[in-house]
Amino acid sequence: MAVKKNPIDEAKRYVANAKDILANQKIEGKYYQDPKYIRMAGNTLWNGVLIALEAVLQVSKKKSKGSRPNFDDYKEAASKIDGKITKILGNAYETIHKSLGYDGNLNASVVKTGFEEAKEIIKWCEIKYNPDGKF
Repeated sequence: MAVKKNPIDEAKRYVANAKDILANQKIEGKYYQDPKYIRMAGNTLWNGVLIALEAVLQVSKKKSKGSRPNFDDYKEAASKIDGKITKILGNAYETIHKSLGYDGNLNASVVKTGFEEAKEIIKWCEIKYNPDGKF
């Protein structure tokens, strides 16, 4: 039987892995040089955010239209706990998932912002996390 890991620690591990992906990437001026690694780091970072959110919001149990939760499901569930987090979630979705994960945005300040947003959401999740699943 597999030992169940703390999802918040797991989310933090994803953030560390995303940093490792970019550790050897050169920045010239204000820009990274290879979008491939930005995409890899962005997707890893976003997956860490989702792991933390799912631990708190239990969205993975609520399926929308298909077999996967829709991002709106996360925002809706989060707003029921703390309405202030939805703005951060929306920004993180745009920055981490779309700009970094899809577009491979090379701007170093955008990458830095993505990491900051991920850490902020994971910290919020750490405060709200209850392993018993009760609020």
